Amino acid sequence: MKLETTIQGLRSILDVARMQQKKIGFVPTMGNLHQGHLNLVREARKHCDIVVVSIFVNPIQFGPNEDYDNYPRTLEQDSQLLETVGCDYIFAPSVAQMYGDQSRLTNISVNDITADLCGLQRPGHFDGVAVVVTKLFNIVGPHAAFFGEKDYQQLAVIRQFVRDLNMPIDVIGVPIARAEDGLALSSRNGYLSESNRAIAPTIYQTLKNAEQNLHQGINLVEVLDRMKIALTNAGFIVDYVEARTPALQKIYTFNQDVVLFVAAKLGETRLIDNVYVKYIDSHTLG
Repeated sequence: MKLETTIQGLRSILDVARMQQKKIGFVPTMGNLHQGHLNLVREARKHCDIVVVSIFVNPIQFGPNEDYDNYPRTLEQDSQLLETVGCDYIFAPSVAQMYGDQSRLTNISVNDITADLCGLQRPGHFDGVAVVVTKLFNIVGPHAAFFGEKDYQQLAVIRQFVRDLNMPIDVIGVPIARAEDGLALSSRNGYLSESNRAIAPTIYQTLKNAEQNLHQGINLVEVLDRMKIALTNAGFIVDYVEARTPALQKIYTFNQDVVLFVAAKLGETRLIDNVYVKYIDSHTLG
C-alpha cells in the first residue's frame, strides 16, 4: 500500500494502471475510519483490480458552526486499518493541493433533492460534497466508486450528478454498517458521552418499529408522528423524521417502497439513520 499526497503523483500511477486495463475502484472518505468505511473498501476489493481510498476533510462542505476544525485527523491509524482490507493507494491531499491558492469560481449544485432533509439544515453542504467528489473523480478516474447507504441523500445526489454530467462511473451503494446494538456506525459516534451512547441505538429501534407499524397497516403520517414522540421521549432533539420514495420524492401514503429518515441531536452530536421499507401489496399475496 502506498500513500500519495499530490494529484500529479496519483495520476501518474493510475495512468499506468489504466494502460494495463486495470479496473480502478474508489472510496472517498474524510478519514477517522470505522468498520463502515472498511466495508466499502472490502466491497471495492471484490469488484476491482486496484482500490484507491481518499482521506480528505473537505472544508467547503462544512457550515460556519459545524465541526471542521475539530474533525478528527487520524491518518496513521487510518492507514493501518486500510492495509488490513486490501487498499492499494491512499490519496491524502492538503487543502491547498485540492483547491489551490486562487478563488474557486465554479460550483456544482443538484436541485430539488437537496432542498430538504439534511440540505435544509445544512445549506451549501451538498454543493460542497458535489464539488469535492467531482474533483476526486476527475483526479482518480475510477471505473466504480463506493458509498455507504447511511448517507442516503448524499448517495442520491452523487448518482444524480454522475448521470446528469455523463460521468463514466458506476456509483455503488453499500448497506449501512451497524454496531451490535443497531447504532449506525459513524465517525461522529466518538463524540457521544457514555450515557448518550447507551441511548443512541433508540434511533434504529424507532426506525424498525416504524417499519413494523407500516406493515401492520398503520397510516404513514401516524407512524412518523409516533417516531418523533418516541425519539423526543428518549432525550433526542429531533431535526427531522421524514418519509421519501427511493428517489427522494415526498410521500404521504405507504403504497410503494419508502425510505424512512431520521436526523436528531443527542447532546451536541447530530446522528442520522434510515431504513428502506419494502411495500408488499396484500393483493399479490397468496
